[in-house]
Amino acid sequence: MSTSEQPVPARRVVLVPGVLALLPEYAGQTDPVAELRDAAVAAVAWAGPDAVVVAEPQGERVVAALRDAAGDRLEQGVGPAVVVVANGSAKRTEKAPGHLDERAVGFDEALGEALRAADVEHLRQWDGALARELMVGHPDGFARLAELLTDAHPARVDYADDPFGVQYWVMRWQCES
Repeated sequence: MSTSEQPVPARRVVLVPGVLALLPEYAGQTDPVAELRDAAVAAVAWAGPDAVVVAEPQGERVVAALRDAAGDRLEQGVGPAVVVVANGSAKRTEKAPGHLDERAVGFDEALGEALRAADVEHLRQWDGALARELMVGHPDGFARLAELLTDAHPARVDYADDPFGVQYWVMRWQCES
């Protein structure tokens, strides 16, 4: 199931990036994103097979591949869960897809801290225009997290790094609702 508008009282919320490198056809003999892939598969498995996916079409493909990779590890009966597909800026280095923008690292650091703390006020007030300039992947996903994390505990961070000059996070939140 995929949605970006339907309200869901989630007990578990997961954030994964929608990077094509996570698709099986991009994994070669040497997997450049093995650690990211392992973290994303584990987080999607934790969300369960019935988790609602908040993503753009590319992100939906990535989550489907992660679910396939999780196989029997998909946790059953976890209650309402949501997987949000989004990533930070794509302008962190000269070799990044959007080349270097000196605002990117600070932007991602502030966003990462807000995500870790489940700081919904920061997520509600962040600069969407700047996010688009910095080539943030699926900025609407972060806006949706502001709605989903209102009663969340601080995040469990499974992955936070910027291979290829793009900030990727894999995080999990347990919510009280």
